[in-house]
Amino acid sequence: MHRRYDHIDLRVRSISEARPFYEALLPALGFTRDVRIEGWLQFESADADGVTEFFGVTESPQHVANECRVAFWADSTSEVDRLAEIAVRAGARNIEGPAHEIPQPGEAGYYAVFFEDPCGNRFEVCHRTKN
Repeated sequence: MHRRYDHIDLRVRSISEARPFYEALLPALGFTRDVRIEGWLQFESADADGVTEFFGVTESPQHVANECRVAFWADSTSEVDRLAEIAVRAGARNIEGPAHEIPQPGEAGYYAVFFEDPCGNRFEVCHRTKN
């Protein structure tokens, strides 16, 4: 499979505040390899070729969350539901959904949950259905 990105390098105000959230959410999203790097919370995923993508989180005390959003793909609507429950249990805030968005004629359907981490960074888990 052609890679679409290499890594996400995210900032949070407090890594100790964010750690429980990411330690619960990232493995559920497929980032299962916990890599210990000084000053970072980092989880990697690997495919059959050993190629890794990773999601790294580091502390930046002056960080202010903005309107950017990171969206993760789910293979089914039930997977969106499962990941939404994990996010809630991990301490997600400002949760919207999961819910279907009504597609325009000719567009694929869309099922998603939106939420924020404890520091206000925005995320989404979504699944597109065939039209």
